[in-house]
Amino acid sequence: MVRGSARRPLAVALLAAALAAAPAARAAADSDPVAPRAPEGASAVLDGLKTFGQAVLRSGDGSVRQIPAGLYEMRVDGGGMLQTYGVGVAGNAQPQSRYTESGWAGSPLAGNREAGRIRWVLEHSYPQLNDLAGLAEAAGAGALTAESAAAGTQVAIWRLADGVQVEAADPAAEKLADYLQRAAGQLPEPPASLGLDPGDVSGPVGTRLGPVTVRTGARSVSVVPDAAAVAMGVRVVDAEGAPVDTAVNGSRLYFEVPAGTPDGTASVTVHGATKVPVGRVFSGEVPAQAQIVAGSSESVAAATATALWPPAPVAEAGTAAGSDAVALGAPSTAVPTTSPDEERLATSGSSAATPVIASLAVGLVVLGGLVVLLLRKRPLDEEDGA
Repeated sequence: MVRGSARRPLAVALLAAALAAAPAARAAADSDPVAPRAPEGASAVLDGLKTFGQAVLRSGDGSVRQIPAGLYEMRVDGGGMLQTYGVGVAGNAQPQSRYTESGWAGSPLAGNREAGRIRWVLEHSYPQLNDLAGLAEAAGAGALTAESAAAGTQVAIWRLADGVQVEAADPAAEKLADYLQRAAGQLPEPPASLGLDPGDVSGPVGTRLGPVTVRTGARSVSVVPDAAAVAMGVRVVDAEGAPVDTAVNGSRLYFEVPAGTPDGTASVTVHGATKVPVGRVFSGEVPAQAQIVAGSSESVAAATATALWPPAPVAEAGTAAGSDAVALGAPSTAVPTTSPDEERLATSGSSAATPVIASLAVGLVVLGGLVVLLLRKRPLDEEDGA
């Protein structure tokens, strides 16, 4: 009797443990990182330090060294020039290094509460303010040259970005640095020179996927689908289904994917010329050498968005398949609700959780059989014990 009665709770406990493990296994399988977004905005090569003075850096170990402090220049790919300051005092940025535009979150300013004050300094000092006499009067700095104004501005940025003990060698530049650090208020992060929002959309074939909204200060931008999209007959259109080859700020773009198109992806790139906003960061391979924009000519910028179309889902009774995308011929501004992980995995027709679920299914079948055998054997054990 003891053996027969003990088997039932043991079998039930095993089955309950397997069922409890299933959600955790699925959660682990769904934790894959999402692919990073493509860069937005301008790309440039550092020309070098062009307008500068000297500064004195005091390190925590008591050492003192003199370093150059001032404005860099960058050549934008495709045309344009930027004036920038270094974000970090230890950067020692190297000429001919390559940089791409990024937001604060993707730069050394990520999480820095002084980032908005650094932008204020840039907006209220040289070269944005070319009236050096007026700037010197506001700072109580006597006379400022372009070199001392650039040095004082750089020193103020270093203090806010790094919290380091650094002083401008020139007395007028040092007074400007003190004034800028003291007066700086908070400003919001500037927008990208050119961006697409969102950068990824998805949905079933036979629909228009989107919208993707253009964000830019350019008067207009060109819209160019990639060669793969053209080869598959995928078009970039507006909400009414008309083909789009140019757009402006706020324009909404859609990927029109014909019915019967094989599973796949396509992208669209927009190009335009605009001034890169003051305060945008340019990041390179070495984070400590990041640059922040202080001035810009008309510069070429670009941004890319990608569309993905998995198989159309089977419609349930009373519902329409693919209701989160725009059906061809029925324009809408509805945004797909497909999660980023589902978008990324849809091209394979499976999920990262598939192996885990399959293993759990086999385990549950085995455990179920064990439960049945144990419970069916109980009457025989009871008879043996009678």
